[in-house]
Amino acid sequence: MGHEFELTERAEVDATPEEVWAAIATGPGITSWFMGRNEVDGGVGGTVKTAFGGYEPESAITSWDPLERLVYGSEPDPDGRFVAYEFLIEGRSGGSTVLRAVTSGFLPGDDWEDEFEAMSAGGELFFRTLVEYLTAFAGRKAVPVTVFGPMVQDWDRAWLDLGRELGLAGRPEAGDRVRLSTTSVSTMDGEVYLANAQTVGIRTAGSLIRFVRGFTGSMVAMHHLFGEVDPAAQEKLWTSWLARVFR
Repeated sequence: MGHEFELTERAEVDATPEEVWAAIATGPGITSWFMGRNEVDGGVGGTVKTAFGGYEPESAITSWDPLERLVYGSEPDPDGRFVAYEFLIEGRSGGSTVLRAVTSGFLPGDDWEDEFEAMSAGGELFFRTLVEYLTAFAGRKAVPVTVFGPMVQDWDRAWLDLGRELGLAGRPEAGDRVRLSTTSVSTMDGEVYLANAQTVGIRTAGSLIRFVRGFTGSMVAMHHLFGEVDPAAQEKLWTSWLARVFR
């Protein structure tokens, strides 16, 4: 049967239109809040490429109006599947910016509801991460660290386990102050900026830490780390951390 969809997010951010454009229309900018590693060949007819989890989708840019509007999307598959992204930027007095993001497309098949639920939760996480990035880290470049953890059999328990690991009595909720220990000598204090049915996002002084219910059933760490970072060492650290917490 399939399902045509449109999801809209809007926020006013304490960032200039130039900072917003750099975040959504350059490879390092997108890499600092979205997922995987990204490359942008700017201009109409150019592309946005994302490398994540063994996949490397490529989207064609159909609208490129610097500081105002950006649209790109995938070509429809034979079954009709496609996804398109539109960003609209409106500068405000005082240096702030209103950013609106619209994700639209078509999901084929009779099982589209599960995919739509995951896409909606993930889309909310990505947009809120973009807002956090523009608010706290605008102009800085992050190192993405993505680790696929153990398969989870009981997701209610998994989120409770994460909450306890963060020093909470229950599952993480937006606004919670948390403390995360990655090793016996490394501790980060932070705040939960988003918690929905399938994701948790945490902002620390030097990172955006995200936990996501993977579509294949594993707990996925999808972090953005700022500063001097050894990606291989961080991947090893988070692999061990996920295996310990969600064993």
